[in-house]
Amino acid sequence: MLTRLSIRDIVLIDRLDIEFGAGLAVLTGETGAGKSILLDAFALALGARGDSGLVRAGAGQGEVTAVFEIAPDHPVRAALAANDMPEEDELILRRVQFGDGRTRAFVNDQPVSQQALKHLGSLLVEIHGQHDERALVDPASHRRLLDAYGGLEAEAAEVAQAWTQWRNAQEMHDAQREEVARAAREADWLRHAVEELTALAPEPGEETALAQRRAEMMQAEKIAADLHDAHAIIAGAQSPTPLLAAALRRLERRQAQNAGLVTPAVSAIDAALTALEEARAQLEAVLASAECDPHALERIEERLFALRAAARKYSVGVDDLAALAERYTADLALVDAGSERLAALEREAAALGARLDRAANALSKRRRSAARALDAAVDRELKPLKLEQAQFSTEITTEPERAGAHGSDRVEFFVRTNPGTAPGPLMKVASGGELARFLLALKVVIADRGSAPTLIFDEIDTAVGGAVADAIGMRLARLASAVQVIAVTHAPQVAARTGSHYLIAKEAVERGKRVATRVALLDAARRREEIARMLAGAEITTEARAAAERLIKAAVS
Repeated sequence: MLTRLSIRDIVLIDRLDIEFGAGLAVLTGETGAGKSILLDAFALALGARGDSGLVRAGAGQGEVTAVFEIAPDHPVRAALAANDMPEEDELILRRVQFGDGRTRAFVNDQPVSQQALKHLGSLLVEIHGQHDERALVDPASHRRLLDAYGGLEAEAAEVAQAWTQWRNAQEMHDAQREEVARAAREADWLRHAVEELTALAPEPGEETALAQRRAEMMQAEKIAADLHDAHAIIAGAQSPTPLLAAALRRLERRQAQNAGLVTPAVSAIDAALTALEEARAQLEAVLASAECDPHALERIEERLFALRAAARKYSVGVDDLAALAERYTADLALVDAGSERLAALEREAAALGARLDRAANALSKRRRSAARALDAAVDRELKPLKLEQAQFSTEITTEPERAGAHGSDRVEFFVRTNPGTAPGPLMKVASGGELARFLLALKVVIADRGSAPTLIFDEIDTAVGGAVADAIGMRLARLASAVQVIAVTHAPQVAARTGSHYLIAKEAVERGKRVATRVALLDAARRREEIARMLAGAEITTEARAAAERLIKAAVS
């Protein structure tokens, strides 16, 4: 419920703080005192559209703060969690209106969008008046109210779950059907592609490995050419070994004639021949070990060419060819086995659709039973509200072929205000005053089942008086036993039944240079005086005070 409303610099309100409690509270005051301003400011805090005209003249910005106590199981807590908003003992909605038209919204001091604030506000407060159609203009709200009255929320949730499951199954079926159709159109091309890629047998990373191997082999070929040249010099036709060997033999024959002169040369030439022989052996060994398949490089280059040609053909990277082959193979398998999968999904969707229909039909029957009880309960409330010739009815139109998340019913409240006339939609048939009383009757019936925790009624007693006004007051008081009710009223019969009476008045400030709206909680004596004013007008008589006292006592008894 609403516990505190603080307003700063809104139109005629410079500074206002009001504490509210449970039960029925009324706000009274002379015409033009600022009751509408107060409600407009409150609506701003609940997410209504901002307006630069709301900012008090001379102020740069206005601000409205509404503080609520919320039950642990109230739906607003789930909305806070869904939007990652902080939960605290109190829920504080705050709206800042700037003079240039901009607004800022806060929930527990965390910035939020206007839409988020509006959603939370709709869960906390309903504002109703003769010309306020928000609560009843949308038939979807009629369906929710009927389900709440009949205790059908669980059945409605079951239908919503069944519809979600059916929709998901239908979407899977439709997607599978599209995939099968696409694959069938491409089947011939797919088979050719799969055959080609299967024969190619690409492997991830193969291109990099082949390119590296090719580079190594090309480098090895260059080294091998130099080794062959060196071997040809040492062991080929131009080799110095035969000449050195012949020179060594001649010197060895001269060695006996003069060993001291010839021996060093013989030793040196012999060492040179030994070194040349060793070099020849080493070169031959290296060349033998380096021998490779002369066609290996050619095969590598052919493989690389084939892989890259396939990559260009299928517009993918070489490393993606293997994955592409798997996907094409799966697409072919879809063509072959897709009809079976499609049939299975069709059976599943049909079964879920049948379940949805059963749940929707059962809910529809329960709704019709609840509608009869709701109609009777509302009609019982109409006669004391001077609507004795009127009739309230809940029209349910069932369209099984259009079952959705909320079932197959369109629910709309109809009324007949005069005998002999045809019932019509509540919003079109009822006048402003009648609409307010129909709404009050409906709210009294469903207060403990389908209502926000705080209800605001804005002058729903306009143009009625006497017994009708008293009946309105009685019903507001009954309604306040289930939810918090705040009523702006001109009817003394309504004001007499309140637990908290607030007087709205204008007060001159700044030595009469301007006026400001003030709100005061009245004690018993001032309350009696205000009700007397409402009865008598500008001049309060002794008779009016006595009548006010009788009204207050009658309301208590």
